[in-house]
Formats: sequence, structure tokens, C-alpha cells
Amino acid sequence: MIITPFLVIFMLVVFILLFLFLNTVDKRKWLTGLISLILTPFVYFYLFYPFVNIVSNYHHQKYFDSEAWIEKPALRYEMIDYTIESDTLIGIPKEKITSLLGKYEWLTWSDSLKNHDNNKWNYALGIEPGAFNGEKECVEVIFKNDKVKELRHYQEEITYESNEEE
Repeated sequence: MIITPFLVIFMLVVFILLFLFLNTVDKRKWLTGLISLILTPFVYFYLFYPFVNIVSNYHHQKYFDSEAWIEKPALRYEMIDYTIESDTLIGIPKEKITSLLGKYEWLTWSDSLKNHDNNKWNYALGIEPGAFNGEKECVEVIFKNDKVKELRHYQEEITYESNEEE
């Protein structure tokens, strides 16, 4: 375990809250302090820390890896931020993008063409972990002159198909 200032501060907060709570039950300071000291790691690691992880949406950032992109599509959201920031795919031709990312999953609809735009490919990135997340991550790869011009990261609301037969 790595002891960080963040960990120490939150352990102190948990200790103080436990001490104050136990002080209402028993007025012996030495006993309250001892029980608080023993209970603090358990309360922190089994109550507080899991709750923070459920509510927060932190996830690891990874470098772009074509093999992982194709094999684990539900974890693509971990790669997309670095891929966009580093311009990893900018200027790459469509054929190479097909080999790196696989065939597009859907094309963007163009109202001016009244058809799907073959220069705007979309890929699903998966769902970021978090308790209150109702959106899936997506990326739109925009081509100009058959080369990647831009990557646009966006979110869509998660919808579920109904299996009801009519």
C-alpha cells in the first residue's frame, strides 16, 4: 500500500468522526481513542473507500493499442483521451484506420446528403464505470481527402432494445 497525503488526510477525518461518534457512547477518552484507532482502517477500507470508488468515475488512461482496441471494445474509453490529445491517428489514411480500428460500427447521418456520410466513421468506446452513469462513450473519426482530419469524442444516452413481440 502506498501512503499518500490524500490517504493520511482521509484516515484522519475518519478517525476524528469515529472518535466524536464513540465519545457520545462512552466518555472514557482513552477507550474511545483506542477503539477509534483500531476501527479507522476497517471503516476507511470497507465503507468509505468503496463508496468513493462507486460515486467517482475515475479510470486509468492508456496509450493507444490497436490489438486491445479490437479485442476489448468495452475498454476503449481508457485509450481515447490520450489518442485524441497526442494526435496519434491524425493524417492516417482510411485503409490504415480500418486495419488499426477495424471496420466502422456506424456512419454519421448527413442531412445535406440525405444519406450516411462515408467520411464520418463512428466507434463505440464502452461505458465509463460509475454509479450514476447513464451514457456510453463514442468517438467519431472525421476524414478529409481520405485521411483522418479529426477525432470527436462524444456521449450518447444508453438505450435498451425491447424484446417484446407485437
